[in-house]
Amino acid sequence: MGRLLLSIGMAMTLACAWAGSACAQARNSDFSDWAVVVIAGDWRSHAGGDTEAFDNTRRDVSAALVKAGFRSENLVQFSLRPPKPGDDPAIVTDPQHVLDGFERVANKAPSGCLFYISSHGSPEGAVFGPTAVLRPMALGKILDSLCPGKPTVAVISACYSGVFVDPLAAPNRLIMTAARPDRSSFGCSDKDRYPYFDACVLQSFPQSTDFVVLSRRAKACVDKRETDEHLQPASEPQTYIGAEAKVWAPFMRFASH
Repeated sequence: MGRLLLSIGMAMTLACAWAGSACAQARNSDFSDWAVVVIAGDWRSHAGGDTEAFDNTRRDVSAALVKAGFRSENLVQFSLRPPKPGDDPAIVTDPQHVLDGFERVANKAPSGCLFYISSHGSPEGAVFGPTAVLRPMALGKILDSLCPGKPTVAVISACYSGVFVDPLAAPNRLIMTAARPDRSSFGCSDKDRYPYFDACVLQSFPQSTDFVVLSRRAKACVDKRETDEHLQPASEPQTYIGAEAKVWAPFMRFASH
């Protein structure tokens, strides 16, 4: 085991010699000093009624990330549905508080950033509350501002979420989307516990060592479910891995592995 760890460390040191600052930041750390924001961007089903699918994702993905080694004190989760009596205002809130919360944890956890949103989507972007849309260029500017040059993972679970890939693409980033730019994703009815992509992310976490493996397993899971249920056209989840992320991502292991 000692030789294996030594070999891994030497390999990463050599790789980081040319990979840039994001890899250098990741080299001597795990996910415990990463900033995380997990967002339920909508609350409506595809038929217009209420659904808990996005909030179920928010809650359970947050728990899975903590189990994987992210620290709960560096993780904020938000729901952008209209507030109800008794709601926790620290969670059920508005878009500005989401950005403020992300900035707060990004300032105190400087090693990396994880942005995860589950919502409805369109070719313009992801639904971000009752009236707002989170557009790809806007998210790119947010990540540039709060996570400049840091190892960053962005997961966008929404229809047409592949539109985020090109605007977010950067050497330090790994991007996962639930669909390609011109396709819908599935699982947003009032009867679904999670959108299909989020269900597959959660299902794949225990068998995945890192985000590269997670992205592959989640895509395979979605492909199988859509095939089994004869859903067309296939959503085709997308993954982008920047040049620096190709080096650091395989070495950033989930805690359970």
